[in-house]
Amino acid sequence: MSERILDGLKPERPLYYFEEICKIPHGSRNTKRISDYIVSVASNLGLRYIQDEANNVIVFKPASCGYEDHPTVILQGHMDMVAEKTKESPIDFLTDPLDLRTDGVDLWAEGTTLGGDDGIAVAYALALLESETIAHPPLECVFTVDEEIGMDGAVALDTSVLQGRMLINADSEDEGILTVSCAGGATSRLTLPLRSDKAEGKGLHLYVDGLIGGHSGTEINKGRANSNKVMAELLDKLLRKLPYRLVYVRGGQKDNAIPRYTMAKIILAENRAEEACKDLDAIIAQLLADLPAAEVRAKIWYEPCACRGHALSYASTRKVIGLMRDVPNGVQAMSRDIPGLVQTSLNMGILKTEPGELTMTFSVRSSVNEEKAALIAKLKSVGETYGAAYAESGAYPAWEYRKNSKLRDTMVRVFHKLYGRDPVVEAIHAGLECGIFSGKIPDLDCVSFGPDMRDIHTTRERLSLASAERTWEYLLAVLEAL
Repeated sequence: MSERILDGLKPERPLYYFEEICKIPHGSRNTKRISDYIVSVASNLGLRYIQDEANNVIVFKPASCGYEDHPTVILQGHMDMVAEKTKESPIDFLTDPLDLRTDGVDLWAEGTTLGGDDGIAVAYALALLESETIAHPPLECVFTVDEEIGMDGAVALDTSVLQGRMLINADSEDEGILTVSCAGGATSRLTLPLRSDKAEGKGLHLYVDGLIGGHSGTEINKGRANSNKVMAELLDKLLRKLPYRLVYVRGGQKDNAIPRYTMAKIILAENRAEEACKDLDAIIAQLLADLPAAEVRAKIWYEPCACRGHALSYASTRKVIGLMRDVPNGVQAMSRDIPGLVQTSLNMGILKTEPGELTMTFSVRSSVNEEKAALIAKLKSVGETYGAAYAESGAYPAWEYRKNSKLRDTMVRVFHKLYGRDPVVEAIHAGLECGIFSGKIPDLDCVSFGPDMRDIHTTRERLSLASAERTWEYLLAVLEAL
């Protein structure tokens, strides 16, 4: 990426910083370099900063002339991105820059996620810190790490150093929508002990691929199948017809991304191979017919393979498939108060067998704390039925709606002034760091917003350049109004 591809496009300085960010690998748990880059920008600008042990960074910028007595505003976003790529992509997320592409309308990364979620927030903040002409109150720019894997950075951050009581979070993906409440959640994990021994027979690889996938919060109710659950149904239906042993199963890479691809390997007696193929043909045809209408590119198939070494015992095979089948997944309850809002859900995002155990990792979400607790209890209970242990990490509270919000009212007023219409003010099912911050800072007034992005957390991710420019201008107008 020695040649800059975003030069000449607007918003100029945010896109300059976005391209710089994309040169630095910054998937979750790999944020030291991007954290140091933000520190270097702050240092070169002569601004005070704090970098903590988790690699979170806070940069403090005094108010512009005439705004010294105005209340401090916190501008917040996260550094890490969901690092997903196609099977064909040569990108190594630990070492390689992203391969940015643009047609002048959208911005994307070839073969990988773009990281517009939430690189655009980082870029906006760095452009603000750099500017000597933008009108703004005192700013506390907060850059957190590992949001995508449980909001670990926000959880670790010492917020006692922050003076602001209004927080603008730039981690939303729809222009013209102001988010003012979100679900709480947790990362849940089931671990099932397994037994294996030597195996002989006919091997088959089974595949589920081509599903849409997407964000397990904002897109959990959009009719998108989970490849891990589709594979569970395939394996279960076949096991009801003939005995076989599972060699392995794996699917999904992130607990908060709806998995698109799952594969499994089984072994069965040589004299049952022809029968198994006939059964699989019928099962696959029915599964494809039963998929949600949106899954037009779905593929389910099998192929013979060599099978040497070890496989799970028959008992372990039945436990794995039973657990895969019986764990809840998807939307569990809709809100009675807000039409169309998912209230409670979970997503089996990661499934994998390893020597001696199976692990399943879920993203659990709910805007009602009691429902979240009940769903976790149900997950534990199903796991215990099969002998699986439960563990939990990254729990975060719901961000509750504020009836009185100066920040929300100001952002609505400015939006109407700029565009002649009111923005949509809504609650969402996805988790946002506003929940963590509002839980730590009494009376914190939060709003989340952002430019148009499509298909985040997938290799089809796109950022609208026109929307990014309008959103930048809107942010500047809001800061001036505050």
